[in-house]
Amino acid sequence: MPPLTPDKQPWHTHLAADIPASLVVFLVALPLCLGIALASGAPLLAGLFAGFVGGLVVGTLSGSPLSVSGPAAGLTVVVAAGIAELGAYSAFILAVVLAGVMQLGFGLLRAGAVAHFVPVAVVHGMLAAIGCILVLKQVPHALGYDVDFEGDESFVGQGGGNTFTDIVAAVQNADLGAFIIFVAALGALLLWQKVGKKMVGSWMPPALVAVIVGALTNELFRLYAPDLHLTDATHLVTIPDLSGLSGILFALPFPDFSRIGDPAVWRVAATIAVIASVESLLSVGACDKLDPFHRITPTDRELKAQGAGNIVSGLLGGLPITAVIVRSSANIDAGARTRVSAILHGVLLLLSVLVLAPILNHIPLSALAAVLIVMGLRLASVRVFHAQYQRGKGQFVPFLITLGAILFTDLLVGVAIGVGVGIFYVIRSNFRSAIVVAHEDHEYLIRFAKDVSFLNKPALLRAFSAIPNGSAVLIDGTRAQFIDPDIVDAIDDFLLSAKARNITVELRRSATSLNTHFKQEAAA
Repeated sequence: MPPLTPDKQPWHTHLAADIPASLVVFLVALPLCLGIALASGAPLLAGLFAGFVGGLVVGTLSGSPLSVSGPAAGLTVVVAAGIAELGAYSAFILAVVLAGVMQLGFGLLRAGAVAHFVPVAVVHGMLAAIGCILVLKQVPHALGYDVDFEGDESFVGQGGGNTFTDIVAAVQNADLGAFIIFVAALGALLLWQKVGKKMVGSWMPPALVAVIVGALTNELFRLYAPDLHLTDATHLVTIPDLSGLSGILFALPFPDFSRIGDPAVWRVAATIAVIASVESLLSVGACDKLDPFHRITPTDRELKAQGAGNIVSGLLGGLPITAVIVRSSANIDAGARTRVSAILHGVLLLLSVLVLAPILNHIPLSALAAVLIVMGLRLASVRVFHAQYQRGKGQFVPFLITLGAILFTDLLVGVAIGVGVGIFYVIRSNFRSAIVVAHEDHEYLIRFAKDVSFLNKPALLRAFSAIPNGSAVLIDGTRAQFIDPDIVDAIDDFLLSAKARNITVELRRSATSLNTHFKQEAAA
């Protein structure tokens, strides 16, 4: 009997792996939740609320063992535009609730099958693109140039720049203290991967060691090198300070249900529902590719879980939620085994709002940059490019185009372009392999290797025209289940011309349309 996968075992079996992984995901998710809220023009707490709902609600209901949900950078433009269009944040979070209801409907209608139409090469291209974006976007943070919000994934940056101009500006305006903290955190992470894990096991993940070393380095600067000490809140994790549970409950507005009949609210809700659903399905599909146990996420269940999460997040005043590949990658990279890790990360985000703010506000963003850069390099390693290259042009070209399109646009646009290129290569492959032509001297074989459509007609006509006069031709259609009427007409025309060219033709066919046609011709 094969061994059980982790999700089939009791939930507490893998706590030794899931608890440390949840700490890493929490540290990665915390600044991302705040940064995405800031970029969206929403209250900072809205990002944290969405984060812990993504962990607690979606993590509990989802069938994905390793994906992590929360506010997504891909929705920042939608959120900002939605708040502006509706004129009030209370109306916007009503749209989030309605979007969640729509996602529940998508799940009940089994719309999750859409995810299976994305080619594997596109999924790998998406993962590599996210890796490249992580590296490029974290370089400025590593140098202390914290102009763009944490978690920004768009090519166009704040103030009209872009990913590459931001790197140039970061080099020109580097903060020495932040860079030293980055180097210390990076060194600690790499060293712990080599040595530390062997001594203490997985209970102290390298990413957590990097963050601790980064924070301690900044404290040493405070004591012994004040000029290098990072004090500006823009360089540090910044959690709003609230007065207990009562302060949290009333920190954000409640949905304005009086506007439930407003068509603009429903329009924004539909936009959120579609984009969040597509991004979630893409993320869990990519996550399944990274899963060391090769588990498959039930996509319809995922849509229902995301819908429930958005309903709860909207009711609490939080941002819309999706499955997020960056957090999911961090979860897998940290050694998580089950969804307990995602749930615990949600618990930690809730605790960060309640009691942990004074401690977490000492973490430098440059230390977190070390964690994210290492994770990005793994997603976009040379080995990944080599593996795709080995699969041939039909896989490598869609992979590269998806990567480039995401890097220079955004996730959804890039994936759409990649899917288009992938479909082109599928059609091209089928087009080339549908008709096989072989010959020896003046004996020709034309075999329909699979279903033949009108797209194959030019190739068939070229094959007919290349046959010399006086040849013998065998047209074999026994392997085709379908032959397009255009192909039948082309064969019919060839038969008529073959007599004048002294070409003998033998037909072997099984497709109904071809069979019927030539029976009628024989009877006439």
